[in-house]
Amino acid sequence: MARTQVVKSKEFFPEVFSRHAAAYQRRLEDIMARGEARGRARVIELAAPQRGMRLLDLACGPGNLTRRLAPLVAPGGEVVGIDLAPGMVELAREAAIPNARFEVMDMERLEFADASFDAAVCGHGLQFAPDLQRALREAHRVLRAGGRLVASIPVSPVKDSVFDLLDGVIDRWLPPAPEVVDQKHTRETVRDAHALRKGAFDAGFGSASVEVIEEEVHWQSAEQLVSMFMGWWDCASRLESVAPEQREAFKEDALATLKREHPGTISTIGRNHVLIANS
Repeated sequence: MARTQVVKSKEFFPEVFSRHAAAYQRRLEDIMARGEARGRARVIELAAPQRGMRLLDLACGPGNLTRRLAPLVAPGGEVVGIDLAPGMVELAREAAIPNARFEVMDMERLEFADASFDAAVCGHGLQFAPDLQRALREAHRVLRAGGRLVASIPVSPVKDSVFDLLDGVIDRWLPPAPEVVDQKHTRETVRDAHALRKGAFDAGFGSASVEVIEEEVHWQSAEQLVSMFMGWWDCASRLESVAPEQREAFKEDALATLKREHPGTISTIGRNHVLIANS
């Protein structure tokens, strides 16, 4: 039996996301373009971007949120995206988004002066911060008086039969997922709306609330879902360690398993917590 690899967040996630940045970008852009990424869409809505505002996009990835926010603050405004994965930032820079710039930076150690931004957003990134409280304090520090942080965080699938099936295939073919040893407290906090709200207050925000947003994503076929699933960081990081023939066997098994239960289009439903915190 393969031994579980023990890793730390900042040694593991930036490298994995860098290697699979293009797959991440394609998957998320497709979902956002169809209006199915409701958690992230709610972030944009609640951030209320207006012309002339300066926004901070935390854990910006390849800039999927940034490219939607940047036109809304023009003219005179700017969106600054930061991410700890160099590969993500490189992709975002290649897009040459007007009114936007990108930096490799740790959300727990923001390299900006106090009161630098009118608002901050984060689309599915806070759960990767090993010191969530420090990340929230840093977001509060760089916001101007009256500024707002809005962050969407994936909590769990509502209907998990599809992913249960895929998890079974993973267990048959792939080594165990790495154990990220400094993630437990953060993951527990973001799953608990009360704890997440309390974390925002403890970080210095004057008011905070958490919305629960469900989103349904449609996949045209098992082939599309499996292809995208193989690029997700948790599956992709495990596929990297196996031989090409084992990767192919995994793919064939995943397709056959899904098609038995879902011969046509497939829907998956997820739940997000959306944190709204005002300084």
